Order: sequence, then structure tokens, then C-alpha cells
Amino acid sequence: MHTHLRRLHAALHDTDTALVEAWGRHAARALSSGHRLFACGNGGSAAEAQHLTAELTGRFETERLPLSAVALHADTSSLTAIANDYGYRQVYARQLRAHGRPGDLLVCLSTSGSSENVVAAAKAAHELGVTCWAMTGQGPSALEALSDGTVAVPAPSVSTVQEVHLALVHVFCAAVDDELDARGAIGAAPRQRAGS
Repeated sequence: MHTHLRRLHAALHDTDTALVEAWGRHAARALSSGHRLFACGNGGSAAEAQHLTAELTGRFETERLPLSAVALHADTSSLTAIANDYGYRQVYARQLRAHGRPGDLLVCLSTSGSSENVVAAAKAAHELGVTCWAMTGQGPSALEALSDGTVAVPAPSVSTVQEVHLALVHVFCAAVDDELDARGAIGAAPRQRAGS
């Protein structure tokens, strides 16, 4: 087996997937009650964040009505305006302050756990009453310290961490669909968002 694949296999084996499944079940309950999920990251992690929100607003493997999920990097006009006026560190935090409400969810993806804009978003989530979950690489980090829960992938390679994050995105979405199915909510319309 190629060295890269051996490292990926080991990282998958040693990653806390059960915690991500618990997040997915919690998310299913929150989203079906009218709350929103936000996701953020940089570079490859931004791609994983958008992958997550696409699976929720579209569908994963089970046919169901869409769930409210927003990738915070995808609104390029807001992103560039905030970066220009307030600095890149604020691009996610300011959007979360605009859209986030207590009971909403934020998924932060960062291989280092130290990306300043992602850490700032986690801090804003804490202040807003938004539950924050982090997917990071190995080791303690600033992002972990600010999050309500963290899954740290035990791998030294950024590419391996990102590949495991993609698998965790799919674990998360499967858990969402399983929870909705168990609650008889597959195919049921989400409740109207509080305050909308």
C-alpha cells in the first residue's frame, strides 16, 4: 500500500467518528426546528465546508426536503466587502453576527486550528449562543479552545487531514438523515425559522 494511503487508513481508524455522528443527530433536531447551520474554512477546508452545506440544502443519500445550511465563504460580495473594510480576519465572524441566532450551528474546518478568521468566527459563535463544532488537525489549538466540540484528526499531513474531513462530512450528513428518518421527519417540511 502506498505510504499516503497507509497514513490515511491510520488517521481514519484513530479519528473520533462517533462524536461527528452525535453532531449530526443534534444538527438534525436543530435544523428540523428551524435553525440554520453555517460552515467556514480556508482553501481546501472552504471546499469541505461548501461540500457540507451542499449535501444539506440538496440531499445526501436520502430524499428529503432541504435543510438551511450556508457556507460563509460563498457570498463573494460580502466576503470581499468585509475583507476590504474590516480585514480578512473578520470575513466569517461579521457574517455570522449578521445571520446567526441562538440555537444555530457553526462547523469550522481548519487543518491547523489556528486560522485567524475561523477562530474569530468561533469566538463570535460563543458570544451569539451559536453552537460551534470544529474539525482540525492533530494537537491542541486556539479553535479547539473556543469550540463546543472538536474532532482533531491525528495526522501530520495537511492532505490527509483534509481527506479525513471529507469523510467526516459524509458521516455527519448520514447521521443527519438517519436521525430525521428515526424521527419520521424525512420528507417533512422544516418548521419556520424563529423570528423570520
